[in-house]
Parts: sequence; structure tokens; C-alpha cells
Amino acid sequence: MNHQQPAAEVTGPVTDGPAIAPPTLPAVLARHASLTPGKTAIICRQRSVSYAELDIESGRTAQAILASGLQRGSRISYLGKESERYYEVVFACAKSGAVMVPINWRLTATEVTHIISDSGTELIFTEEQFRPVVERVIEDLGGNVRVVSLDGPPDEFQSDDFRRFKADVGAIPGPPVRWPRSDDAFVQMYTSGTTGLPKGVVLAQRSFFAVRDALAAAGLDWIDWRPGDVNLIGIPGFHIGGLWWAMQAFIAGVTNVALRAFISSDAVHEIREHGVTTTCVVPAMLQMMLDEPASRDGGLSTLRKVVYGGAPISASLLRRGMDVLGCEFAQIYGLTETGNTAVCLPPSEHVPNRGRLQAAGRPYPGFQIKIIDSDGRELPADEIGEVCIQTPAHMLGYWNLPEATAATLVDGWIHTGDAGFLDREGFVFIRDRIKDTIIIAGENVYPAEIENALGRHPAVREVAVVGIPHERWGEAAHAYIVLEPGQQVSTRALLSSAREHLADFKIPTSVDYIDRLPRNPSGKVLRRTLRDQFWQEMARQVN
Repeated sequence: MNHQQPAAEVTGPVTDGPAIAPPTLPAVLARHASLTPGKTAIICRQRSVSYAELDIESGRTAQAILASGLQRGSRISYLGKESERYYEVVFACAKSGAVMVPINWRLTATEVTHIISDSGTELIFTEEQFRPVVERVIEDLGGNVRVVSLDGPPDEFQSDDFRRFKADVGAIPGPPVRWPRSDDAFVQMYTSGTTGLPKGVVLAQRSFFAVRDALAAAGLDWIDWRPGDVNLIGIPGFHIGGLWWAMQAFIAGVTNVALRAFISSDAVHEIREHGVTTTCVVPAMLQMMLDEPASRDGGLSTLRKVVYGGAPISASLLRRGMDVLGCEFAQIYGLTETGNTAVCLPPSEHVPNRGRLQAAGRPYPGFQIKIIDSDGRELPADEIGEVCIQTPAHMLGYWNLPEATAATLVDGWIHTGDAGFLDREGFVFIRDRIKDTIIIAGENVYPAEIENALGRHPAVREVAVVGIPHERWGEAAHAYIVLEPGQQVSTRALLSSAREHLADFKIPTSVDYIDRLPRNPSGKVLRRTLRDQFWQEMARQVN
């Protein structure tokens, strides 16, 4: 889309200050394509795309989307690994008004079926290796969904399928039906739910500008960008942390290096090869990179800032990262429902042997945090309750789930389900989870979906799943199984059956067989009783 948005709607990097009017993703991409057309926007597998090329090609794809009969608000899914094509489709959705539905490529066909069906997806972009899964899912659903392969055989950069999709669009297309607004739905990201079925969190374009604008208005450099920055995209784009981080870098107009999938040795190689200066990781990724021999040989020496989040970080890992890398660190905390981060522990607070390193951080300027009790009353400093967040980046709602939306988004406040407290200086400390989420290498997993999968086995009478500490992944799933009387099953067979319905990272790493599950007088399973034996030596009940 190589034309200009009215000046009032154009915004630049974070250092430019706040925008005059709400910005949009097509506007900032058009600006970078105009001001720095030859600058590399993204590198993936030694292929590079300039900002001008990204603008033009995403515009052609946007026109093809509209020409195919899709309307503004139509859902478009993407099933594939990270690539320059993924971000072309992301910006095409932003330009056409379609809503992007990224799908975790590690999910099973059963899980993919739910997302495609629930979202009402009309068009799926996929990579060739995942096309058989997509076609099987569509056949099972009996739906009429168009599938477009983005790549061809292993050595083909672009498939004939994708070329045909854009064939009727000129090299420089006209504008979409209308420029999208900042509050238009842009992406629908699926998060695990307490019922076992993932919910679609709908986010507007504004969700990707709120933090940047807040920091710029206050003149803060908690998360900053410099003209010569090279950014590593390591967290996958089907995760809010990955997509949000990538969009921050594109909005700032810096060069991005995208990993197809996170492999620690590849990450260290790409950082050294391209002189990467900034990245965002979950703690498990940081630990794996630090474990790489090349990291001890200056392989990460170009980094100037590492942003981390998605799961709590251990004090020992943080100290190790600070010692080895010698760069700035910033911690972020938030949810998909809050549009990713709402709280930040800035570099200035990363001082060894200070209690602040145990904090999640403090809210960005203009964002608010309150702690409430079970009756909804706001609690004073240092008292533990549910963490609630008010942020201009909050979700539009859960797709087709008005009751769930009303329960989570209350009078502009997101009820996180996390237990924590505010200290007297406004820093947030997370201590536990009111909800039963397990965070495995930064991925939110709910026990209910694992229990549903394990409970399908005919030998299983009851099952309860809890999160336990894991040295590498932060947490892992542990299952307690009650078998039907007289039944026997091997753990291997039980977990094998669960793999038909669950992605590998959700599979329990350990299993205990017990006679009965502990319950309270009303019959509710006492998960805390099951968890406590694993967490007794831990200072906090999340890892």
C-alpha cells in the first residue's frame, strides 16, 4: 500500500513523541516505506524484505483478500511458522480490515478444528507442511474455506498458489475500502480456557500502540528503540507476546530478524550474524541461550536490551543473564486480554540484591492497577488479592462469549485471575494464581483441557492436573489419576492417547496414581492440597 495516510494519523518511532491522532498499522508502514524505502524490514532464512517491499506486497495481498469476496471483519487464519510471509499477511489484514487468527502450529488437528470452527474462518493461509492438517480439518467440518499455501516445495520461496491468489492485483494497488480505525478489530488470539476450550481474544489495532504512546508521552525509555537497532523475533507470532513485540519493532521502523521457530543455537547464531541489539524472550528461552557454548564466547555481545516476560523468572537466572550479557533488562507483565504488557520493571530497577527484582514492575503511565478481595473491595498496600488492570490496550472482548467478556472486563478493568499485591510505591508483586493456569515456557495452559484429554481414556475414572516447578520450562503439568476399579493402564499408553488431543507441550511430564482426589465438603477438588507438596520450598507459588 504505497500511498500516504493523512499526516495527523501518521506516527513514528517511540522517540518521536505521542501521535496527534490514534495511529494505525497501515499508516506507520506507509510512512516507513516513504521515508526509508530501502531499509530492511525483516530477515528470515537469509531472505530480506525492505519496508517498501513489505508495504507494496501486503497491499497487494490486502486487495486480493477484498477481491476474493471477504468483508471487513472476516476472519483469516494463519497456520505456519515465522516467516516474512507471515508478516505480509498480518499487515494485509490490518489494511483490508480482515481479522487475523494466528494458529499455534504445534496444536493437534482437534485443537485446530476448534479454532477454525469457533472463529468462522473463511480463508486460511498456511505453509505446505501444514496443508494436509488444514484440509483434513476443513473436511471434518464440512465447511467451504479457501486454503492458500504460502510456500511451495522446500526450495521454493513462494508457491504458485500464493501467486495465483494475488495474480489479478496490480503491482501498486489502490487503497482498501477505507483506512482502518485504531479501534477496529485486528487480531483474534486463542487462549486456553477454564472450560478446556480456548477462547478467542479480540484485540484492536490500538492495543499495539498504547504502551509506546504512554512511554513517549512521559519521556520514559523503559522499552525504547534506536535508529540502528536490529531486533530478534524469537517468541512466535501466534502468541500475543510475539506478535506484540514484532509490531513494536515494525512501528519503530527497525530491522527484524525472524526465527522460523525458537532453537537456542539458531538464536545465538542469528544474534551474532546480524548484530542483534534487542529481543524479547520468556525465561526458558533466556536460559537455553545462556546454556549455548557460543554465548560464553561473545555470541550475545551485541545485545543492548533484553525484555523478558510471559512467566516469572528465577533470581538465579536473572542474575546470570545480567552477569553474562551486561546489557539492560526490562521485565513485562500482562495478559492477552490486556493487549500484552501493562506492567514493566524498567532497567533502572534491575539492581542486584534489591527486593524490587522480585516485583513484576509498575504500571505504564496512564495505566492503573488495583487489588481487590473476593467481594470486589479494593485492598490497601501490601495486602494480597486479585490483580485488576485498567489499560487502553485492553481487549474488545472474547469472540461470541458475552458472559465471559462481562466477567473478565468489568467497567474497563481486566480481572486477571492472578493473586498479588501492590507495595506502597506502586510496584506489583505476583504471588499466586486465583485461576488454575499453568505457565509452561511462557504458554498459558489450563488444567481443564489436559484433564479432558486424559479423561477420554476408558481406564480413567477421575483426573486432576496441577502445575509443578520445572527447572527449564518454569512449570510443567503433573497429573493425578484415579483409575476405574479393576482397570490398569501404563503411563505411556495414557499419555499417548492424550497426544491425539493435546499439543506436546501440554502433555504432563509426570503422573501419580491415587485412590481418590481430595475434595472439600461441596465436592470441589482441592488443587492446592495436590500442588503444595511440590511448592513448599518455593518463595512464590508461580515459577
